[in-house]
Parts: sequence; C-alpha cells; structure tokens
Amino acid sequence: MIPDINHIRLDRFPAKKGNDVLLSVLRTDLIHPVISGNKWFKLHFYLADALKKGYKTVASFGGAYSNHIVALAAAAKLSGLKSIGIIRGEGGNSPTLLEAEQWGMKIRHVSRETYKERAHIIASFPDQEEIYWVDEGGYGILGAKGASAILSVKDCSEFSHILCACGTGTMTAGLIMGANENQKIIGISVLKNNTALEESIAKLLPETLHKRIECIHEYHFGGYAKHPGVLTDYMNDVFLRTGIPTDIVYTSKLFYAVEDLIEKEYFRKGTNVLLIHSGGLQGNRSLSKNTLCF
Repeated sequence: MIPDINHIRLDRFPAKKGNDVLLSVLRTDLIHPVISGNKWFKLHFYLADALKKGYKTVASFGGAYSNHIVALAAAAKLSGLKSIGIIRGEGGNSPTLLEAEQWGMKIRHVSRETYKERAHIIASFPDQEEIYWVDEGGYGILGAKGASAILSVKDCSEFSHILCACGTGTMTAGLIMGANENQKIIGISVLKNNTALEESIAKLLPETLHKRIECIHEYHFGGYAKHPGVLTDYMNDVFLRTGIPTDIVYTSKLFYAVEDLIEKEYFRKGTNVLLIHSGGLQGNRSLSKNTLCF
C-alpha cells in the first residue's frame, strides 16, 4: 500500500470550552497506517535523492518507539531500498522495531552515550559512503521542503493560526515555508528545556522567515514521551468526543495545548485555528494494556 495524500481531510474539532474559536484538524495521519502523517512528507525528498544518486541503502537514527524509524523502513521497502536503523538504548526490540524488521530494516542498538556521537557511528560502517544517511526525525532541508507541501493538500487559506507538535522542528519549518504571509505558525514543543528548538528551525529557513518562528514550551508534560495520567485521560476523552486517536509523544500534547490556550483566551473570539495531526501512534505501544480506549 502506497501512501495516498488524497485520504487527508479537514475535520472540525469541538473544543470543550471557548466555542467562539473555530478549531479544525488536518488529518494527515490517514494517508498510511505506517508511513503516517508528516513522516511521508519529510521522507519523500530524501528517498528521491537517494534513488537519484544511486544509493541502495538508507539509514537513520531513533528510539525504540520511533515513528520515523518504522516509517523509514516501510518507505524504503516500497521504494526498493534497503534500510538500517541506529537505535538509542541497548534493550531488546520493541513492537515498533520488530515491525521495522518485518519491513526489512536492519536494527543496530547503541548506548545512549554512543548515540550522541553520530559522526563516530557513521564512521564505524566500513561501507558508510554507500549508505544514504538521514538525520533523526528527518531533520534537514529536504525534510522541511517535503513538509512545506502539507498545507497545499487541502485549501487551508481560511486559517489564521496553524499549530503543530515540535520534536526536531522540521515540520514547523516546512509549515512556515508553505503558509501564507498572513498565517501564524506556532510549534508546541514536546521536549523539556528544548532551548535550541527555535535555532534548529531557523537553520532550515531563509533568514527572511526567521521572524515567523514561534514556539510554546509549556506543554511537554515532563519531557519527551512523558505521559502522566492527566495526559492519557485526555487522550481517551479526545477519542470519545471526536473519534480521533492521538499519541503520547506528539499529538496529545498538541491537542491539549490548543484546548488549554483556548480556555485561557489566548486566541481572539472568532479565530480560525488549524491543528496538524502529524500521525504516528508508535509511542502508544509502550503503554500498559487498557491504558487507552482505542
């Protein structure tokens, strides 16, 4: 099954409070069960570049429940490429990594300390020059270029504010590229003390767009992939209200942030707000059974 962007749709999202704000969700999560949401957009140009340059193998970095890793494994397979995943942490294979292996990816675990030394990891491969390397999360110019197309799939011109979850900031940079001048892009950081986020986004953008970078850092819930009960309860509430599944790492924090901002009257009455559902539910596979109702 090839990802199909025609499955993307705009859904209205009924906020619990603050109904004077119009809230919608761009469901990019619907394009593919594995290469879900922004993953396909961010990977598209990397894979095309690898094929154009004659590479046979692509490799990247991620954690045991990385949406990016399993999406790369599937996308590489569908593109006729081999894949390698460098995984942070030396534990056994998670359900996510087992699925990546089923797509043909070779998994290599490294310690958390070693993981920080990307150049040394790459250098440890004797055939490194024959491998096309993609940074963690698809971070980079080509990833942002791919993400810039997200807002063109549907007519999103009516929205004055567009919000997304931020990990590496690649999608945020792409949305800034693809948005109209009168649209405000706001990134919700999912990492604690991610002080370099704005700088990371700026590196992917021409200097003329740097003034449009805006991130909110108060909705990380303790840090990357942290999920206190209040967050998983909220995820269940969202699903029961809307039928939209979210994940513990990214989209749940985005949705929570927006509803909280609406309640705090961050947006003016009548503001038309769009959430980007970036897909990827792999993080939920780390939860105990019956934590979520979906």
